[in-house]
Amino acid sequence: MGNEVHDQQYSKKSQAYQKHKLKSVMLVLFTNLVTIYIFTGPFSFLYHSSLSPRETNSILQELNSTKAQLAATQSLLFELQHRLNSTNLLVQALLIDLIRQQDKQSNNADQNQVTMKLGNDGSTTIVTSNELTLALGPHKLPFGYSPRIGAGEIHTPVGAACLKFQEELNQYMTYDIGGECPIDDVLAQRLMLKGCEPLPRRRCHPKPPTNYAEPTPLPESLWTTPPDTNIVWDAYTCKSYQCLIERKNKPGSYDCKSCFDLQGEEKSKWIFDDGGLDFGIDQVLATKAAGTIRTGLDIGGGTGTFAARMRERNVIIITSTLNLDGPFNNIIASRGLVPMHISISQRFPFFDDTLDIVHSMDAINHWIPDTMLEFVLYDIYRVLRPGGLFWLDRFVCFGSQLNKTYVPMLDRIGFNRLRWHVGMILDRGIHKSIWHISALMEKPMT
Repeated sequence: MGNEVHDQQYSKKSQAYQKHKLKSVMLVLFTNLVTIYIFTGPFSFLYHSSLSPRETNSILQELNSTKAQLAATQSLLFELQHRLNSTNLLVQALLIDLIRQQDKQSNNADQNQVTMKLGNDGSTTIVTSNELTLALGPHKLPFGYSPRIGAGEIHTPVGAACLKFQEELNQYMTYDIGGECPIDDVLAQRLMLKGCEPLPRRRCHPKPPTNYAEPTPLPESLWTTPPDTNIVWDAYTCKSYQCLIERKNKPGSYDCKSCFDLQGEEKSKWIFDDGGLDFGIDQVLATKAAGTIRTGLDIGGGTGTFAARMRERNVIIITSTLNLDGPFNNIIASRGLVPMHISISQRFPFFDDTLDIVHSMDAINHWIPDTMLEFVLYDIYRVLRPGGLFWLDRFVCFGSQLNKTYVPMLDRIGFNRLRWHVGMILDRGIHKSIWHISALMEKPMT
């Protein structure tokens, strides 16, 4: 808009100048024509009465010569005026182009830094990554305003906490466009666990595994360890599946320490129901009419064994997990199951009242801040259909938290209890007062 106003003002000034010059030229021509008329017209005798014929002829010749010069001058003036107009148009176009280039450079400079307000104290942070700016938008809609979204542009969703970690976020968004992405799984998951989720999209290709092999067909794939060549191991301490399987016998703490051994403890999970803390899948499914539990979510499902057991019973389970020092998502996919790389912090990507069952073991327990946990539980309630099941599997807490915090919280959410078992974990020492809750709860029908 600013460029158009500037162009109009410049055009008006140029036209006024051209009119002034044309008036000057016309005045000169008029004066010369009047002079000629006086000397050659009906009043010429006043000036020629005393002149001899020879002098008269000489004056006439001079006048004719003057007429010719005036005609030539007029032609030259017209040509100069034409050139001047062309030059003015060229200069005007160059000025307009120069202004647009300056505006474009100014806009690009503005895009190279984004100021975002963070917190109630008005503090700000500057994100200088141009690739991050492009990824986040806003992106103008090709056909302008859309009543469907109530805007004419789209902003890419990104975690609320992302811009609080400027250095790490800029590092994550630094790469060769169209090239191979950096091996930065640890950095990405660190950002996710801090609340920077979802991460911004990137325009690069992940490093491909060497000598990738086609997966084992179903149903054999459910209990088959994939080949090592299907994994890019750079981000992990172990560099093979055998190493992951053997670390169950090594000291130290790992997430899901023995779950990569598909022929070990994993193969006996959720098969037997002891009537206490350990529920069996068949007994849980029997609480509903046959075939009505069809789809669900396993939160923090390790290597996907719960989903594998459900798959054997024609139930489709999506398993959410992170790759915390192991290729958890990869082995789930290799088993022919569906992994989802999200943390417990993210709103579940399902619409209201859609899932038949939600299961969680280990991922949901007392390590989650109380307020955050309550939001998670309400989100589970949201995605379950009326009559859907929430299986809280061996929730861990201290005895002091059991009746004071967690039992009232679960009751407050509004589930109906179908099964409820609470027990102290004696193998950790009675003085530690570690308790487990195993519960099968139902979302009310109304």
